[in-house]
Amino acid sequence: MLMSVNTMLRQCNVSKNSREITYAQVLLKSYLSTHVVENTEDDRFKYTKKMNNAMRAYLQRAEEYDKFIKKETRDYQIGKRHLANMMGENPDTFNQDSVNKSIEYLFPSGLYEPKARPIMEEAKKIFPPKKAAQFNEEGRPFQSMFYTTRPNYYSVLYDIVEQIEILNKFEDSEMKKGILPNETNKANLIGSQWITKTDFEKIFLEPINDNDFEALLAALQRLALHPYSANAQNFIMKFRTLKKVQTEALIIPPLEYDDQGRPFIVVTGCWRNTSTGVVKILGNGSGKITINGRDITYFRHIQYREQILFPLIFTGMEKSVDIEATVENGGPTGQSGAIRWGIAWGLRSFVDKKMMERMRIAGLLTRDWRTKERKKPGQEGARRKFTWKKR
Repeated sequence: MLMSVNTMLRQCNVSKNSREITYAQVLLKSYLSTHVVENTEDDRFKYTKKMNNAMRAYLQRAEEYDKFIKKETRDYQIGKRHLANMMGENPDTFNQDSVNKSIEYLFPSGLYEPKARPIMEEAKKIFPPKKAAQFNEEGRPFQSMFYTTRPNYYSVLYDIVEQIEILNKFEDSEMKKGILPNETNKANLIGSQWITKTDFEKIFLEPINDNDFEALLAALQRLALHPYSANAQNFIMKFRTLKKVQTEALIIPPLEYDDQGRPFIVVTGCWRNTSTGVVKILGNGSGKITINGRDITYFRHIQYREQILFPLIFTGMEKSVDIEATVENGGPTGQSGAIRWGIAWGLRSFVDKKMMERMRIAGLLTRDWRTKERKKPGQEGARRKFTWKKR
């Protein structure tokens, strides 16, 4: 600087009656507004920024946590390169899956608890994240919902209401044009489910009680049921997790062709309780159903006929394929259940993956393992006991 702070202050000491603003006064004012001035000669003019002890302690803990995470991340990267060299792999293409396989190979463990086995992952996955500061150095909160004690939770509720209002305005505009909503305007939530309460707490980094969790799910469900919820698909899927698609792992047999060029598939091992059967599905058909050489009237009651027709109606192929089934043993319940599973299992070769997933969710591809429980010795039946008489 051209002059010291004390020199400027002495020049600023003008008489009370004088209204003249000197150049030193302007220079001092501009300097103090942009710098922290410390005068070693006179501590009376030391300028320090106000900060409470709680904020200072929080910033210190946050800084220590950031340093710790950076150190652990750096050690993880170094350890991953050493592990890649030990396994003879390229360190640049050595990913987390390779790390897990290498750890399992080098440190085989017979422990059944996954948490007790040796792991090597990034620090952010091992150590729980900490909530970021919700206020600045002066103690002022960043958002208006800070004083609710759960700002992240209530912010999501506010966003849900905002999304519903946007969809309502869009619906009103479409109604004025004479356009009615259809099923394609709704969000496609097939194959997904709402995340659990624990997952919500990890996202918000805030505790949630049962009542608040139910209120949050009710608000999200209301948004998902809106006629134009497809416009908020990305927002809704933030709080849903995809179910494990088991149908992709199943081996679907290819279609075979007979002498007439008709595609067909034969499903063996169809059983329910004590009934066993074989189902043959032929494509390019007209909906003809043959059971042991007879039509669907083989079953006298309507409920057993509905069991057989349900997979065909569900996939929309009741008029596109023909069914030839042979079944033996058991009663009508077991025989109809065996044929139903065989039809659903064979239709996988005629439908796409999306329909297969819908069939799995509806329970059509799940085998019914229930059987009659045997009678126990010393009892009247499987569960029923003999009447006990004291005399």
